[in-house]
Amino acid sequence: MTLYLHELAHTRTGDKGDTSNISLIAFRPEDYGLLLREVTVERVEAWFAHLRDAAAGPVRRYELPQLHALNFVLPGLLRGGVTRSLALDAHGKCLGAALLRMQVQR
Repeated sequence: MTLYLHELAHTRTGDKGDTSNISLIAFRPEDYGLLLREVTVERVEAWFAHLRDAAAGPVRRYELPQLHALNFVLPGLLRGGVTRSLALDAHGKCLGAALLRMQVQR
């Protein structure tokens, strides 16, 4: 069965300079394993490849099992950061919503 991430989780985002971080938090503890399996570094890198400066460094994933959450750190995603970017969303707040459009297999 194919699901959108927004059916399983919500997000919180943050930024520091040119780096965005996106936390993906399962609504239900029992869905955390599915997030671990399906939402890999490789998939998140591919999902945001059109926005990211890959030369800024690799995407990193941190697992937070106590919170049933994953935190992704994405260097080079904010086009210079809040004070330098001409992007409409220089803070990257909409990036969490963009990640929730990813499909996964149950």
